[in-house]
Amino acid sequence: MNAGDRVRTKRADTEYEGVLLPSSTSEHLVLKLDGGYNVGIERGDVEVELIESDVYDIGGENGGESSAIEFDEDLPTVSLISTGGTIASTVDYRTGAVTAQFDAEDVLRAVPDLAGLANYRGRVVANILSENMTPNIWRELAEAVSEEIEAGADGVVVMHGTDTMQFSASALSFMLDTPVPVVFTGSQRSADRPSSDNVMNAVCAVEAAKSDLAEVLVCMHATDSDDRCALHRGTRVRKNHTSRRDAFETVGAKPLAEVDYESRQLTVRSEHATRGERELALSSDLEADVELLKYTPGMGPGALSIAENAAGLVIEATGLGHVHTDWIPRIEELVESGTPVVMTSQCIEGRVCDRVYDTGRDLLDAGVIEAGDTLPGTAKVKLMWALANAGSVAEVDETMRTDVAGELTERSVPWS
Repeated sequence: MNAGDRVRTKRADTEYEGVLLPSSTSEHLVLKLDGGYNVGIERGDVEVELIESDVYDIGGENGGESSAIEFDEDLPTVSLISTGGTIASTVDYRTGAVTAQFDAEDVLRAVPDLAGLANYRGRVVANILSENMTPNIWRELAEAVSEEIEAGADGVVVMHGTDTMQFSASALSFMLDTPVPVVFTGSQRSADRPSSDNVMNAVCAVEAAKSDLAEVLVCMHATDSDDRCALHRGTRVRKNHTSRRDAFETVGAKPLAEVDYESRQLTVRSEHATRGERELALSSDLEADVELLKYTPGMGPGALSIAENAAGLVIEATGLGHVHTDWIPRIEELVESGTPVVMTSQCIEGRVCDRVYDTGRDLLDAGVIEAGDTLPGTAKVKLMWALANAGSVAEVDETMRTDVAGELTERSVPWS
């Protein structure tokens, strides 16, 4: 019997039936049960009965069950770009952990529900878990998306790990003017779990890629049920839970739209750029040497040494944008040396305003740049982009105070 065969095992009164998976040891069998979970079984005196051969081509040429995706000239073309992550992951049988190892075509085989929704082109930019994402890969990703749009894609779906998805979506929002939707999606739970969200997120992302929302978006569950996905603007989204399927939220506003999973209907919730409104343009240069520092009580000014050799610094400060007064002289030195210092707030909602209290006024006098209600992570990515594309420190200052990709609202107001 080989990996991919369907078998039944029996020992005493315990019986399992499932697909035989590769095992890293000769002492154990690994089965994928029909419910989606994997079980390890000591070989010992277990009885193994072959039910069916070659149910799956595991680790072979096809990598799994193959879905025929035929071209239909009546359907739009969607490019699927894979960077790795849980949505395109499987079990590493050496460690037992989930690892990213599928390419874009594997995603099509893993999510047969995508068939018939669009014509697809598959492309792999990276094959990593998202904690390993880097600015260099952002550049490669932005260039790949641009090339796919130039080649005629009606929309692009980027498969990405959820932990750093908001950073990558922000990066492409600044680097790319897009005439079509560019939709990031992923899954909180891997495909081998019955509660996986990979199918619904992928399907809704493709529906979003076919829509008229010509922005960089994040498409993830809107609720913990399998009913609809929210489409968040790439510069205003934040992952707010480690494991819930509805972990992502738009901060300070409503999501741009929602996709109903059953009906496949898209409902617009907020203003957005529309398909064909902008010409395709790519500005993929980034200054990677930018630091993000979170201030906490008792933290001395020595923490600012992180920025001594940096090109720029973003501070995630308290409330309206405050740090200990002992920090102010050192911040002034950084600014005078040519290092932009951008002020954001660690509060989830609202904006910095350093004109209310003495500390804030002193920080403004020291030269800090107020980032309004720009999210701290987004501010870091924006500063990386601004430093690489602005011609002077004054231009960097102006760019950070100006809304470029929906990251900075004119004013903060309650919403419901």
